[in-house]
Amino acid sequence: MSDYRKTGEAIARLTPEQFHITQENGTERPGTGAYLANKEAGIYVDIVSGEPLFASSDKYDSGCGWPSFTKPIEPAHVAELSDESRGMVRTEVRSIHGDSHLGHVFDDGPVDRGGLRYCINSASLRFVPRDQMDAEGYGAYLPQVEHVA
Repeated sequence: MSDYRKTGEAIARLTPEQFHITQENGTERPGTGAYLANKEAGIYVDIVSGEPLFASSDKYDSGCGWPSFTKPIEPAHVAELSDESRGMVRTEVRSIHGDSHLGHVFDDGPVDRGGLRYCINSASLRFVPRDQMDAEGYGAYLPQVEHVA
C-alpha cells in the first residue's frame, strides 16, 4: 500500500483556494471547478495526500455545478460525516489520509448506479490521466477506468 498522508510540504503547495476548500471546509462557486467538464479517462486523487478517490468511469453530469460521482474508487479512503453547517443537514465527504474536505454526498444520484451523488470540489482533487496512472503508482486502478476512444 502506498503512503498516503498529509504533510506540511503538501499543504504549502496548495493555492489559496485549495487551502480554503480542503483545510477550512470551503466550497468553490458552482460552475467554476476545473474538473466539472472533464471527460478524460483517469482517476481523481486527493490534492493533499494523493490517495485515490474517484474514477472517471463513475463521473456523471448531475447539473449541480460541481463534479459528481456515483461512488468512490476506494471506499476506505472516504469518510462520511454529519454536517449541520449553513443551516442544513448534509453528509460531508472527507479523505481519510489527507483529512481534506472534498464536498458532500446526497441520495439523489442515478438510481441505476446506486442512487448516490458525490458532489465534489475540483479544488480538492488532482486528476491523473489513464495513460499516466501506472507511472504515478495507480496502476492497480486501471481496470476501474474506462478506455476513451
